[in-house]
Amino acid sequence: MSGHTHGHEHPHDHDHSHDHSHGGGFRGALREIFVPHTHDHASSVDDALESNRRGIRALKISLVILLATTALQLAVVAVSGSVALLADTVHNFSDALTAVPLWIAFALGRRAATRRYTFGFGRAEDLAGLFIVLVVAASAVVAAWQSIDRLVHPQPLQNLWWVLAAGVIGFLGNEIVAVYRIRVGREIGSAALVADGVHARTDGFTSLAVVLGAGGALLGFPLADPIVGLVISAAIVVLLIGTVRSIGRRLMDGIEPELVDRAEHALEHVPGILAVEDVRLRWIGHRLEGSARITAADMPLRDAAALAHEGEHAVAHALPNLDRFDVRVQPHSTSR
Repeated sequence: MSGHTHGHEHPHDHDHSHDHSHGGGFRGALREIFVPHTHDHASSVDDALESNRRGIRALKISLVILLATTALQLAVVAVSGSVALLADTVHNFSDALTAVPLWIAFALGRRAATRRYTFGFGRAEDLAGLFIVLVVAASAVVAAWQSIDRLVHPQPLQNLWWVLAAGVIGFLGNEIVAVYRIRVGREIGSAALVADGVHARTDGFTSLAVVLGAGGALLGFPLADPIVGLVISAAIVVLLIGTVRSIGRRLMDGIEPELVDRAEHALEHVPGILAVEDVRLRWIGHRLEGSARITAADMPLRDAAALAHEGEHAVAHALPNLDRFDVRVQPHSTSR
């Protein structure tokens, strides 16, 4: 996907674009954590491709870690019969699977825009979100069904210390993945990868709930295990509600109002802009694009173009995830 482009040179001295010579080093990573965009078109395309490659690599590594964690937990489920651990294992497996559609989305994001898909393929991330919703919903249903069945037909638990160990394994596996996804996501400017890391972190603490169920069983309350399983199912449903709301808003081109406020504030503080109207923003995958109409005094066309460029630069400062923002100038004499 293309970077933030204006079709002009701008030697402004603010530090918002990273040094293209860092080669992924520590200094370059620090510069990219919060402001990974650039205004140069050719460089931004290269950065976008490299960001997608790093995102895919992060997903590959974290997928292997989560699958290994799930396999270890599943082995303990087989010898212990813990439904709470089974619920957590199913959820961890579904979390691992959510890396697949995001992986595909990153791969599609590396493709250039075409005459059919003139905005590029960033929207693939939103379609991947729909798949994630289905997977999370399925995991909630399976976990709840298993827990209810175990409440109706209780079975003795075995190897509870192994269950405790498996819960800790689930937490550690998810936390490692969370730290890695969040770090890489920030470095490449991927909100989707950061959110997936936060999701993994939430799953990690859910794994600790399994420890509570096994602890309750050790203390003579075996129903604690299926009860905790139901709690985990409820937690998955809560997560699903938030995911559905987020994906639905993205598909409807919804935007956080505070981002619009920041864009308006940035434009209002550009000398020469008398009024700001019709600010529009939308997410395309994990990148932003938008436009605005500004009012300025009557001036030559070249000066109006320069003012529009300055407005675009100001918005780029305020919104680090911005790819493109178009400013249209209307003379004060013709404004309503």
